[in-house]
Amino acid sequence: MNQTMQRWTVHLEGGPRRVNHAAVAIGDKIYSFGGYCTGEDYETTRPMDIHVLDTISLRWTLIPPAKEEECVPYQRYGHTCVGYHNSAYIWGGRNDKDGACNILYAFDSASLKWSTPKVNGKVPNARDGHSACVIDGKMYIFGGYEEQIDRFSNEVHCLHMSTFMWEPINVKGTPARWRDFHSATGLGNLMYVFGGRSDYGGEIFTNHEIYCNKIQVFDTSTSTWMEPVTYGIQPIGRRSHSAFVYKGNVYIFGGYNGLHDLHFRDIFRFDPVRMQWSMIKVKGQGPTARRRQCCCVIGDKVYLFGGTSPNSAESSEPTESDLIDHSDLHILDFSPSLTTLCKLCILENKIDVSSLPKTIRWELAVMSTNNSITRPLNSNG
Repeated sequence: MNQTMQRWTVHLEGGPRRVNHAAVAIGDKIYSFGGYCTGEDYETTRPMDIHVLDTISLRWTLIPPAKEEECVPYQRYGHTCVGYHNSAYIWGGRNDKDGACNILYAFDSASLKWSTPKVNGKVPNARDGHSACVIDGKMYIFGGYEEQIDRFSNEVHCLHMSTFMWEPINVKGTPARWRDFHSATGLGNLMYVFGGRSDYGGEIFTNHEIYCNKIQVFDTSTSTWMEPVTYGIQPIGRRSHSAFVYKGNVYIFGGYNGLHDLHFRDIFRFDPVRMQWSMIKVKGQGPTARRRQCCCVIGDKVYLFGGTSPNSAESSEPTESDLIDHSDLHILDFSPSLTTLCKLCILENKIDVSSLPKTIRWELAVMSTNNSITRPLNSNG
């Protein structure tokens, strides 16, 4: 399919209002774990919430709270989540009462139950704002902020998913700079790291931030860091963006640059074969500029939800306190069907649909980029 066909096709309101959450696609469902919403109490420990999106019906379901005897992670933000063999694995993150965590939690998507796998080896220090991705049966952890010792990390650790053995990696080459809230994307044996917040103090937090826009690559087969020469239009450095893979390319959406107080809504594609950056244009009215959202890919579609944005589009200089948290869902379709394109044509040309069947009119309403649909947060609404 021609890359120019990519479109934003769906915009729904009324989902979970979550920021700095973590999510993973398993089958045709997306599982979203934790995160926060402005105004909620994070001085009290409570079980992590789980929201599930059925990508067929586009309905969200809140999974009932777990039983007391289950090993349930406390509600947190800045954690990571990876999928492996139909389970989601949560690691790291923090809240305002208990601080950061380094316990591994597993959530079984079939039984909907939590467990804490017995791990061995040297467990990484508790942190948040790190990255995690699975490559060749291992979960690689990079970076983040280690709260207990008050420092940024640039270490690489891996967890062998078959044995749950933690292993610190002795890296070769020049390591990527200490950072948090970056992205790390696995392709083949390589981990592509982009963005994040670094500091002129290196591992020490001095509040003098750096926002690098270089791609750095970690070869897991040789434990070697590389900084390749890249070409094309590079994105501005940022943190709290989303990164995802589609057909062998790495895509970057959104994020925030604290030096310029800028939120982004742009989409960049990185071709790892040509080492080429390009800014892509997507038809349709997509998400507002934001950070700390989640993006999950299923087939040819990207499901983007949550995050936080400047409260007023007219505000020329939004501040940290002038933000609005989102409960919306947007779908980016890289290969829309002919049926989808026909429906979009009906919407764009404002063709009368009153004589069409109710189901088709509903589908058209959902796809409308000018009229958001609000649904209750349950499986029946």
